[in-house]
Amino acid sequence: MNIIGNLIWLIFGGLFAAIGYVIGGLALCLTIIGIPWGIQCFKIAGLVLWPFGKRVVSDTQNMGCLNTLCNIIWIIFGGWYTALVHIVMGIFLCITIIGIPWGRQHFKLIEISLMPFGKRVVP
Repeated sequence: MNIIGNLIWLIFGGLFAAIGYVIGGLALCLTIIGIPWGIQCFKIAGLVLWPFGKRVVSDTQNMGCLNTLCNIIWIIFGGWYTALVHIVMGIFLCITIIGIPWGRQHFKLIEISLMPFGKRVVP
């Protein structure tokens, strides 16, 4: 069932969303300062490409206040916007019964798109 969900997700926008995150990651990696945020974009792109069958968990590796500082910078410079887009798309898809599985994937993406540092994607 995950394969069918991922294929439908990929056809109807998942590929374009993943490409957007990859382009953002490449742009951030062009600067030395932006590399940590670019790596987070690549992590999110992998989840956006195949979201069914994966989940987001807190990483056991504790980097202390560095994760918090990087998440605050992420939220200020676009994390709030990407999370808001996933909220709106999730609500929009959950209006119909058929769209609920894809809406749930958008709701799963909210957590990692708002604060990606300290999060890990696991199967």
